[in-house]
Parts: sequence; structure tokens; C-alpha cells
Amino acid sequence: MSAECSSYLNADKVLVSGFSCPRTGGDARAVYCCGFQDVKYCCDDPQSFFPYEHSYMWWLSVGALVGLSIAAVVLFAFIITVCVLCYLFISTKPRSKLDTGLSLQMAGKTSC
Repeated sequence: MSAECSSYLNADKVLVSGFSCPRTGGDARAVYCCGFQDVKYCCDDPQSFFPYEHSYMWWLSVGALVGLSIAAVVLFAFIITVCVLCYLFISTKPRSKLDTGLSLQMAGKTSC
């Protein structure tokens, strides 16, 4: 079984000639043409060809980075808020002890 990868223009707009999979000297299991419109290679997964240019992956990566950055900022703001609230809770506690109404005396001394 073999697959044909047709010729294509790579990201630098250079024509890459077509080739058959598996390639000579390559992995014998790589019998499928995989990759993107502008980057093709042989692989062993028949579902690994995407009819898009490889550059669309960068937009997915940028979107993921923006999402992770926003999540990190929200988490950081939550942690700062918890720390400030803990500090305010501790610092606004009354410092003097409450009077329990009991007076303590030393035992063993009696006056006669």
C-alpha cells in the first residue's frame, strides 16, 4: 500500500515536488500522506491530512496563549484578594483580651 503526496508550495512559496509514501529509507509503516497544504510528510495515521495551511496552527496557539494568560491573571487576582482579606481580618481583631469576670488568685495563702 502506498499513498501519493502531490507537489505543493511550502510556506516560503517554493515548489516541493510530489513523492510516494513510504519514502525510500523512511519508516515502512508511514504509508499515508499527512500534514497540511503547505507541509506534507509520510505518516501511519490515515486521518492526519488537513486541507489548511500550516500557518492556521499559529492562530490556534495565539488563542490558547491569550486564554491561558487571562486565566492566570484571574487566578493571580483571586490569590491577591484572599491575601488582602486575610490580612484585614487579622489586623482588625481586637487586641485586648475580654474580661471573663473571674479574678485569679494564688492558692495556698490564707489569712487567719
